[in-house]
Amino acid sequence: MTQPKYKRILLKISGEALAGDAHRGLDFDVIGGVCDVVKKCSEAGVEIGIVVGGGNFWRGLKDGGEHMERTRADHMGMLATVINALAIADCLEQRNVPVRVQTAIEMNRIAEPYIRNKAIRHLEKGRVVIFGCGTGNPFFSTDTGAVLRAAEIGADAILLAKNVDGVYSADPARDPNAVRYDTITYDEVLAQHLAVMDTTATSLSMDNHLPIVLFALKDPENIYRVVMGEDIGTVVKEEK
Repeated sequence: MTQPKYKRILLKISGEALAGDAHRGLDFDVIGGVCDVVKKCSEAGVEIGIVVGGGNFWRGLKDGGEHMERTRADHMGMLATVINALAIADCLEQRNVPVRVQTAIEMNRIAEPYIRNKAIRHLEKGRVVIFGCGTGNPFFSTDTGAVLRAAEIGADAILLAKNVDGVYSADPARDPNAVRYDTITYDEVLAQHLAVMDTTATSLSMDNHLPIVLFALKDPENIYRVVMGEDIGTVVKEEK
């Protein structure tokens, strides 16, 4: 059997991707497909941390807008990520995958508080760890939370599963001449203001030398393909 390219990964899943074609709420066919592949990766010996967004329920700044104070709107977004984390955890448990949910904001009745050493121990024992509530602070995206957790647990790479199949020179939905990159550097992403992650998350990845692989979640098998070293999506790294 071919050995995985990455021993420990941080998988970032956008909330919108979990909603499927409905774009809101949860599509359990989509979630089930993701969990099937996460199980496959785990059985291949890969240690898996997951951060999930909450945009299928609530996006703090976008949905709160001028109607709410930003901090409170962001706290609502953090709670949305917990809904998604629990849904993924349940689907994994149905597939006999050992899993733990840890949250940056304590809610002991439903999840463990985030403790770095405990998270690493879970990973070493083959448990999937799902991190909820982003960084636990307002004004930071779940992308930044994903990079932070990846750095803390010593992940080999961040797998960014979104609704697009890579990084483009422009929005491919608006510009038919947009070019998809196979590889691109952090500096180029920042200089061109490309929509990979927000600038805080991208800078944090660069500072911690964490490669990012962005690919489409439409085919969940892409997760396994990336883990096994196939050229899927776009790789963001220090040098081409």
